[in-house]
Amino acid sequence: MPVEFKLPDLGEGIHEGEIIEVLVHAGDKVEDGQTVLVIETDKATAEVPSPVTGTVTEVRVKQGQTVRVGEVLIVFAKEGEKEGEEAGVPPPRAYEKETGPSREVEKAGEKAGEEKPAQASAGPVAAAPSTRRLARELGVDIGKVTPSGPGGRVTPEDVRAFARRASRPEGEKAPEGEVARPAEIEKEPVTLPGTFGPEERIALRSVRRATAKRMSAAWAQIPHVTHMDTADLTALDAFRHKHIKRVEALGGDLSLMVFVMKAAAAALKKFPSFNSSLDVESGEIILKHYRNIGFAMDTDRGLLVPVIRDVDCKSIFDLAIEFRQIGERTRQGKATREDLSGGTFTITNVGPMGGTGIAPIINYPEAAILGMARAKLQPVVLGDAKNYEIVPRLMLPLSITFDHRILDGAEAARFLNMIKSAMEEPETLLMIS
Repeated sequence: MPVEFKLPDLGEGIHEGEIIEVLVHAGDKVEDGQTVLVIETDKATAEVPSPVTGTVTEVRVKQGQTVRVGEVLIVFAKEGEKEGEEAGVPPPRAYEKETGPSREVEKAGEKAGEEKPAQASAGPVAAAPSTRRLARELGVDIGKVTPSGPGGRVTPEDVRAFARRASRPEGEKAPEGEVARPAEIEKEPVTLPGTFGPEERIALRSVRRATAKRMSAAWAQIPHVTHMDTADLTALDAFRHKHIKRVEALGGDLSLMVFVMKAAAAALKKFPSFNSSLDVESGEIILKHYRNIGFAMDTDRGLLVPVIRDVDCKSIFDLAIEFRQIGERTRQGKATREDLSGGTFTITNVGPMGGTGIAPIINYPEAAILGMARAKLQPVVLGDAKNYEIVPRLMLPLSITFDHRILDGAEAARFLNMIKSAMEEPETLLMIS
């Protein structure tokens, strides 16, 4: 019997990946464990091994194609079995996204503003087995669900949305107390290519595509509010330079980010709502009793967020060593899925690029994100109106952007004040846990 190799469940909420390289062709002999594909998700790039020893009878994917969990990637005939139809292998079929004239004609026939019809009854509904199971559990006829996934696939979100609409009488508003969900965003038409001059189109792929999806989800669902302040780093900077060579000798990087992470972890412990997520479906706030902090990195692949786990349980020196190690793996494209997942709070630092402040978008589904701009020497007035002096101090602009469904401005001010106080008194950072 043929072996249909499907994209397995990748975990951590990852439902799809992009084929970066296809290493085999139909007719090739392969060994069990031999790499046959290279696939990239928004978390990491991974080599995909053959599950059997045998012959490749059909390759159903191509480079640059996006595939979802449950889709067949390659069909194999095990060693010793006949190939082709005698072994029960179905004839080759097209495995590409809907493109070409037929799809363009279909689009042209759709009325402006009219919802795309559900899957035609003449063919099977494109959906993963888990999505079909969810539809059965919710009593939803999956053939009536309007797909929104790649290639016209029905996603779990499509099924849940259909079930919510079906359970509510026509014209009835959402019940009082239910958390509001964003309305569908009307899509503006894109001008025809070359209308106003030469153009170039670049595929929205891998990390950039994943970033676009996550940022859209965060902006559409979360009411963002940003509170800003500045911290005096003069004493901390002196402390950092005093120990920087010692930490470098241990293989660490005593970056300012390390101190900010440590201060943030202590604040998250005292203000647990900043270390939470909102479950809209159940109407519950999920408080996380672990503090895994991600830090945004600008890499050749795009914006990635490696995560250091249990920051509150580690010393400044331990964090400095781990910060360098995970940062180097991420820059080199060697970060694992574990390196890039499991975060409960994120810090982003635009300081190296300049700027006087930042109001970042929350890393959904987290509840808040801390922003850092460039630390600069500034004249600061010390004392009161009668007795004061103006001195140069190293000042760091900070911001905390939070989910206003869960948190309020007063809490944000207290949270940022704690981080600010810890950074202005370096000894405090060595004692907090």
